[in-house]
Amino acid sequence: MPQAKIYYDTDADLGLLNGKTIVFLGFGNQGSAQAQNLRDTGIPNEQIIIANRVDSYAETAKAKGFNVEHDFGKAAAVADVLFILIPDQVQPRVFNEQFSPVMKPSAVIVVASGYNVFFNLLKFQPTQDVVMVAPRMIGSSVRSLYEKGRGFPCFVSVEQDGTGTGLASALALSRAIGATKAGAIASSVREETAMDLMAEQALWPNIIMMFREAFNVLKNAGCSDEALCYEMWMSKEPAEIFERAADDGFIAQLKHHSTVSQYGQLSGSLKLGGEAMREHFKDILYNQILNGKFTKEFSKIEDDLEKEGLDNPLNELYRRSEEIELVQAEKRVRARLAGLL
Repeated sequence: MPQAKIYYDTDADLGLLNGKTIVFLGFGNQGSAQAQNLRDTGIPNEQIIIANRVDSYAETAKAKGFNVEHDFGKAAAVADVLFILIPDQVQPRVFNEQFSPVMKPSAVIVVASGYNVFFNLLKFQPTQDVVMVAPRMIGSSVRSLYEKGRGFPCFVSVEQDGTGTGLASALALSRAIGATKAGAIASSVREETAMDLMAEQALWPNIIMMFREAFNVLKNAGCSDEALCYEMWMSKEPAEIFERAADDGFIAQLKHHSTVSQYGQLSGSLKLGGEAMREHFKDILYNQILNGKFTKEFSKIEDDLEKEGLDNPLNELYRRSEEIELVQAEKRVRARLAGLL
């Protein structure tokens, strides 16, 4: 496989954004961070519009000095660039009904998640540019790293080059939000979606399951709730391990552990062949994610996610998950140590 191209500040021309009206649909975690970064890069405030319904996010945007438009049709009509930064499940309804019909044929549409573009859930005009600028950080880190003069990891791609200048626009916008300072990695909505959903539907479910079952075995062996909760996650040691892995290397970080720990982890992991897990992951990737099976399943419950109580399927999943012993034990520990946490 060829190495991915990485784009830096020198590859991007901010001049392409001169005079462009840039609309941010949503002012949540990412919208707030990216809009502020873009303004601090030098894009005049009068060129930036925050399209947001009447809520606390809109009030926050106003408090930060942004121009807020509650009429999505008006915002869509003047947008030369549109950042779509509302949740995946509501994007098709909001964009297709209120933005797409009135947007300029030459508009640049920016997504931060590949999901809706990969599964063809958004309606674009063939002359528009559709690009992905996807920070691999939560919004607060996108903002704080920018303020520190540092970059953050980001994926960038052109999914529809309607004007013929899609890549140049994508890079200019990436630089404007601070993404090319550390290097924006050439990617695609297929790649981003596959990796994102794979982590969500295969990697982390298995990690949760392994913690759950290890907890049960140790609890049955006589370990206390307090000892288990702190040893396994409440001490924040797993977070420190992942931070070391990001800084030093996935395996190299083991050198910060005791010799007993190093030997146990290395020898234990090499004994686990992983063939069954690999096949499990492949099955999820090809027969659940990339073939659209999960998307069809999720689309059936999208409207229910707005409901209250257990009529919301997400709330029902939380209810069932809260019944497991690991969660119950954690509640007992937190209640007992409330004054110390």
